[in-house]
Amino acid sequence: MRSKRGATTEIITFSAYREQARRVARALLSLGFEQKQAVSIIGFNSPEWVLADVGAILAGGMPAGIYTTSSPEQCGYVAGHSDSIVAFAENQKQVDKFIAVRGTLPKLKLIVQMIGEPQATDSGVESWRTFLERANKVTDEALDERIAKQGIKDPCTLIYTSGTTGDPKAVMITHQNLTDTADRAVTLLGFGESDRGISYLPLSHIAEQLLTIHAPMRMGASITFAESMEKVLDTNLEVRPTFFVGVPRVWEKMQAKIMKGVSESSPLKQKIFALARTAGLEAAEARQRGEEPGLKYKLFDRLVYGPLRKRLGLDASRIAVSSAAPIAKATLEFFFSVGIPVYEIFGMSECTGPATVSMPTAFKIGKVGRALPGTEVKIAEDGEVCMRGYHVFAGYLKDDVATKAAVDEDHWLHTGDIGTIDADGFLQITDRKKDLLITAGGENVAPQLIEGMLRNIPGVSQAVVVGDRRKYLAALLTLDMDRAKQIAGEAGITASAADLATSPEFRRLMETRIEEINKDLARVQTVKKFVILPADFSVDGGELTPTLKLKRRIINEKYKTQIEDLYPSGE
Repeated sequence: MRSKRGATTEIITFSAYREQARRVARALLSLGFEQKQAVSIIGFNSPEWVLADVGAILAGGMPAGIYTTSSPEQCGYVAGHSDSIVAFAENQKQVDKFIAVRGTLPKLKLIVQMIGEPQATDSGVESWRTFLERANKVTDEALDERIAKQGIKDPCTLIYTSGTTGDPKAVMITHQNLTDTADRAVTLLGFGESDRGISYLPLSHIAEQLLTIHAPMRMGASITFAESMEKVLDTNLEVRPTFFVGVPRVWEKMQAKIMKGVSESSPLKQKIFALARTAGLEAAEARQRGEEPGLKYKLFDRLVYGPLRKRLGLDASRIAVSSAAPIAKATLEFFFSVGIPVYEIFGMSECTGPATVSMPTAFKIGKVGRALPGTEVKIAEDGEVCMRGYHVFAGYLKDDVATKAAVDEDHWLHTGDIGTIDADGFLQITDRKKDLLITAGGENVAPQLIEGMLRNIPGVSQAVVVGDRRKYLAALLTLDMDRAKQIAGEAGITASAADLATSPEFRRLMETRIEEINKDLARVQTVKKFVILPADFSVDGGELTPTLKLKRRIINEKYKTQIEDLYPSGE
């Protein structure tokens, strides 16, 4: 594990990793930590986060990650629901969240500040260094006895769902879930000791835990921690990762950045870029048929694709992946067209991350791949995607009712996604079951397809399609202000960035773009009206989960007035 602390790069070898994780486990045992008890962890990705997680597992416990954006009350919910004995917090800011709710957490014995010295003076908070000194009270033999008592089907990790509706549920993941999933994914994709990745997505999410913790253990790869979300590109350029995973929002922002750079280049370079994109898509279509791209692709690879990959730090990447949420087909086509193939992986916390995988030797743009070896996938009568296999979770902590609703008597996990499987075994997700809109005319409409198309309008950041039980569909749009201002300027619109949302000229420009999209949609799918909201959606604003999924219920409630204005006389 590699990390930067100021000007210093710290390296933890696998042998040191093992020793330090065991020290964490022994320190926990010194506190009377029992098998199947929990710890909570909050903070940006770091070696200490990983050591706390793995140490808790070695001690027979269940680490529960918390998103860094969580409020004190949300931290209190996770720590309380999981009965956490210890809370590991990155810094004083995160420590303070637990101090604020400590009175509601009678089982919490200790708060450990992972980085820096605590400012708190009470005995209930101590530094990472002081905590590790507790390990001296417990022998290695005592820890080995605890490890020997564990079974492969014991839960060893809690993944709290991001809570698009109500309180989050705690997904219990077992040793077998984690080790088998890591083994099969690593084997299928051909990863090994020479591979390297970067860690920057939330470690409280199962996808990043597999990428940062469990898969590297299986393949011996190195992981470098980005210093912050804002420095991911800097880390990429330094590390040149051989694999890179982003959520759709990461790819959409990268696309906007690329297009902004192209729009500011000379007319000749813009023309070359357009030709290169055409050749890139042709090559992608050829590869889907199992054919190798021709000389034209190789020429543009030298002129355009290769230099672009280098500027993004992706020139050594053998595979780039989009996961955690649906990504628009147009976004995938864009990256294929510029020589950066992005492959979709589909899964969820309840199946330990990946269930289907797209890869360079087997992919179809817009489909999420084939089932991982050992995974069964089927489509239920109502169109819901179901799966079963070694990777399906052990249930929700303290919630048998929700567990029985998620996994039926034949062990099929019901995903809540609607999809289809083609003759070649490729799965396509069309929407979330609960997100389907039913118009006043009784037509079922999947909003995510339309939203993906709307987000690809230059200058648009987020899009939410509404229209349940209404006569027509409408949309809420937010703006990527930098890109929107640039697009407006190119169209001769002089309004300031702050005034674009209310600018009649900019609205007419958006109307034109939406009309173009409507031409490719069925009549019932077309967007009749829209509103441009004054600010983008955010986690802090409550519209997005920490994994940047839309919280539709919150959005519908928060912007109820704007939505009603789109339907005069209750249409």
